[in-house]
Amino acid sequence: MGARLIGFGENEAVIAVFIGNRPPLFEYQHLQSLRPLRAGELAHLVECGGNHWRKILNCYAKLGFSLDREGFECWQDYRDMQLLQVGSRLQLRFDRDLNTTGINIICGRSHAESFDLPQDLCWSDAGFASDEQSRLIVSPYFDYRQLSNLKLAYLCQRLKSWP
Repeated sequence: MGARLIGFGENEAVIAVFIGNRPPLFEYQHLQSLRPLRAGELAHLVECGGNHWRKILNCYAKLGFSLDREGFECWQDYRDMQLLQVGSRLQLRFDRDLNTTGINIICGRSHAESFDLPQDLCWSDAGFASDEQSRLIVSPYFDYRQLSNLKLAYLCQRLKSWP
């Protein structure tokens, strides 16, 4: 039996983002599978999940839009119509089973410590660690204070440089 993927998004993803907490809404506390968000669900999550989750999802939307903006005029449209829905090719995961076919981004250094990671991660001055062979990046937490627009641009550039 394979790993149980838990979170939001599609099974076949090019990027899996791992976060150490779940939205504080009852319907997500016992989620035991990976599934795409339904139309309007992200707006509900942002509205009822609080400012913390709004920041996380906005950072992820900016990342997704920077990597694939086709059909969208701004990151807000990307967030509302594509992020973690069918066709996004993205995941937001609550488990710790790294994606074997895409790129893995672990949010936050302290959360990364709960994974079995390569010992030779290369840390940058910007607060990122990476291992290109494993297609793994440890990123600052998806929050405006930790993952500023400048650091988000660095992350996008890093992702675009990988084959």
